[in-house]
Amino acid sequence: MTYSEENYLKVIYHLSHTANKGISTNAIANVMESKPSSVTDMVQKLADKELVEYVKYQGVTLTQKGMFMALMIVRKHRLWEVFLVEKLDFSWDEVHDVAEQLEHIKSEKLTNKLDEFLGFPTEDPHGDPIPDKDGRIASIDKKLLSEIGVSKKVICVGVKDSSPPFLQYLDKQQIALGSSIEVVAKEDFDHSLSLRVDGKNVTVSNKIASNLFVKPV
Repeated sequence: MTYSEENYLKVIYHLSHTANKGISTNAIANVMESKPSSVTDMVQKLADKELVEYVKYQGVTLTQKGMFMALMIVRKHRLWEVFLVEKLDFSWDEVHDVAEQLEHIKSEKLTNKLDEFLGFPTEDPHGDPIPDKDGRIASIDKKLLSEIGVSKKVICVGVKDSSPPFLQYLDKQQIALGSSIEVVAKEDFDHSLSLRVDGKNVTVSNKIASNLFVKPV
């Protein structure tokens, strides 16, 4: 596959998590910042390779073959993110763009050796699960911090928004994966939260809380 075809597969895979049915070409175009007509042409190419099924007005779905290929791209991306953070001291807000380039390396042997070298990690630096070499991917029991009630204690396990500005904000607030969080109070007016994060008092907006994944202690 070309780099472009791989990028489309990955986008369709990510969009499938929030779609109840086929994914529209307009939704794909919005993410890819491309024209719907260009998306339709690419989707047809992927359909010719039996990677997606496309029915006009009903949207795009991944075939079993397409799903596996998408998972392998995601696997490479997330493994490279782990490598960049753990071995090269990149910060978690720096790794996405570099991993976007590295995920297109074709060598399956390199990917598996990288996985072994890293100790077979199950999550990337943002808390997202890493598919194994057979395409199996673990589900993580998590909720958004905005859904957690007052006096509840949770642990930060991931982020919904992995953009550099958001991750940099979390760094300033010293909120990271594994941080222990207690919801002290919730404002009725704007739903902002008063928190204790690893023993420190922190106040975050509802927007921030709606982009942090947590699980019960």
